[in-house]
Amino acid sequence: MASISTILPKTTSFLSQPLTKSHKSDSITKSISFPSNSRNRTLRALKVRAGLIEPDGGKLIDLVVPEPRRREKKHEATDLPKVRLTAIDLQWMHVLSEGWASPLRGFMRESEFLQTLHFNLLNLDDGSVVNMSVPIVLAIDDEQKALIGESKRVALVDSDDIPIAILNDIEIYKHPKEERIARTWGTTAPGLPYVEEAIANAGNWLIGGDLEVLEPVKYNDGLDRFRLSPFELRKELEKRGADAVFAFQLRNPVHNGHALLMTDTRRRLLEMGYKNPILLLHPLGGFTKADDVPLSWRMKQHEKVLEDGVLDPETTVVSIFPSPMLYAGPTEVQWHAKARINAGANFYIVGRDPAGMGHPVEKRDLYDADHGKRVLSMAPGLERLNILPFRVAAYDKTQGKMAFFDPSRAQDFLFISGTKMRALAKNKENPPDGFMCPGGWKVLVDYYDSLTLTGNTRLPEKIPV
Repeated sequence: MASISTILPKTTSFLSQPLTKSHKSDSITKSISFPSNSRNRTLRALKVRAGLIEPDGGKLIDLVVPEPRRREKKHEATDLPKVRLTAIDLQWMHVLSEGWASPLRGFMRESEFLQTLHFNLLNLDDGSVVNMSVPIVLAIDDEQKALIGESKRVALVDSDDIPIAILNDIEIYKHPKEERIARTWGTTAPGLPYVEEAIANAGNWLIGGDLEVLEPVKYNDGLDRFRLSPFELRKELEKRGADAVFAFQLRNPVHNGHALLMTDTRRRLLEMGYKNPILLLHPLGGFTKADDVPLSWRMKQHEKVLEDGVLDPETTVVSIFPSPMLYAGPTEVQWHAKARINAGANFYIVGRDPAGMGHPVEKRDLYDADHGKRVLSMAPGLERLNILPFRVAAYDKTQGKMAFFDPSRAQDFLFISGTKMRALAKNKENPPDGFMCPGGWKVLVDYYDSLTLTGNTRLPEKIPV
């Protein structure tokens, strides 16, 4: 693996030239109010610092070995018992290494695992708590456990048995799969995508410890330049003079309804008194289920959205969030929000049924569509993050464009579901004018056309971007 650059190349359309105005001396606070999702409160007043929010625990964790010590650490790793990582394990190692899960310093030991599983938080030494809603753990089987023996250190290796990290001061404990699944997803029904991929056939033991990653993680898929770490994102946001950062996560193509929501959020922040709010458009880059549009195609589509001016490149940063997707609804959306705090975001846009999916067995949603945003408004450890509820957008037939839904004239609106959008793209049919920018729609049509040509249900990730 080679070192990732600390900033995206200026040639990419995803990152424009940084703004010249500096806000390094901005230390004022603003008092703002907006609707809360709690039934007990109608308004919530918050003190918001004009600038980047501090990471959880007060310090951004970096678990990558410094360059001068890498040769030494690689030599050490060759003599240690080995644990081979799956693709999803590698994604979680990436997440840990860059500090997305700060202040976590490695794969969870049992005390951290139990706090996460039962309380959705981690207790810190100073008595404070940070949100941590999904277990970040590493499974091993009986044979691997026996090979480790009494060793207190192991080398983590890739599919070619090349050491890529060292796990120190290890702890091995039982992997309670059924309890983990039930508490994370709220069901043990068969067919949960992440469970089938990463848990069902995993080992009966979990191994935790302090992580030392031997080199920055790279995937060599043409997209590494878009994978900014929290440190790199903070650096870019500071260069742009951001006095507020609002994050929007998605795992689907961007249509004009999404864009309306993002541009309207910026307008609202300007009305609050912020001078330069910056959008962090942050598509999920790890494991996704088979019928989701692959990352490489989504990134092509996002590029067209900026090229066509649907979003302003001067006030938008597009970067890849390396986490796998669990589809664990209100439990997982807390993780998505917490990780963006570590990247510098102090506002988070939450939509309908965030991180949700259809029930794997029954014909219904797995989670209540409103629970995600309500949970975020009450979640322990997320008090510093301002939650902005998703406003429903639909196609306004009277205006010929996406607009916020007005229930007083419901007959004027057309709701185009993800299923309907995919069906149109597969059939090479155009949606109504104003639903998605033409360049972005063409990317989507090309993706489904390529599936038909190859006879596959999903293409490999590697395509030119």
